[in-house]
Amino acid sequence: MSTITVGQENSGPIELYYEDHGAGKPVVLIHGWPLSSALWEKQVAALLNAGHRVITYDRRGFGRSSQPTTGYDYDTLTEDLHKLVTKLDLHDVALVGFSMGGGEVARYFGRYGSDRVSKAVFMAAVPPFLLKTPDNSEGVDGSAFEGIKAALAADRPAFLSQFLLNFFNVDQLGGKLVSDQVVQLCWNIAAGASPKGTLDCVTAFSSTDFRNDLKHIDVPTLIIHGDADRIVPFPVSAKRMPDLVKGSKLIAVEGAPHGLNWTHSAKLDPELVHFLS
Repeated sequence: MSTITVGQENSGPIELYYEDHGAGKPVVLIHGWPLSSALWEKQVAALLNAGHRVITYDRRGFGRSSQPTTGYDYDTLTEDLHKLVTKLDLHDVALVGFSMGGGEVARYFGRYGSDRVSKAVFMAAVPPFLLKTPDNSEGVDGSAFEGIKAALAADRPAFLSQFLLNFFNVDQLGGKLVSDQVVQLCWNIAAGASPKGTLDCVTAFSSTDFRNDLKHIDVPTLIIHGDADRIVPFPVSAKRMPDLVKGSKLIAVEGAPHGLNWTHSAKLDPELVHFLS
């Protein structure tokens, strides 16, 4: 089991679990909330087959990483990513962020630039800025995120069950593009995450403004998003990105839910491989 120590809480180290496979140009896959790197299963296979070195890791608090009670803000989470990139001495690396993971990709450019990075991919990602504010009228009303936090505090396992139904649009795609077993797998992963981290990350992904970070992206960028996403609505997120990332390519996947990297991998994976080649 490969880990990197990124900090300390009281008597214990804060460790990130990661996997590093294959050879060739490196790709780092950054997972979404409240899941783990396990949900990159289909993309890992496609990228390895295409001749890439593929690195996945679990964000602090999730998957097989440590579960500290602090550090669930994007500056710290992105510092964790940077420590992984530097420990593995990655150069000419592509950063691929799914959902919440898109925030780490954006903040990485804002804080560390593109010296080590050659390409960026935002997949069903939260940037540029989810929260509705006076200068972000296209965002989502804050009451929606307060409702999520209240539901998590009241009964996290029950909230996760409902959340995952909308994550995959199970009412429309269940039994066709996603099985009950995949939904159950995701619940198992999410239920095993840090309760504190799960809650704190809602504040992070809803209230962090990435608009200035995105202006620092100076590498080829792919934005891919389902137009039926119920978790991170397309008009609030991906549709706005090309105006902030010069020269980026936007692909809207028709009928795809938030979890399109599983349900629509047959469409998504060839686009990802082609962009990264």
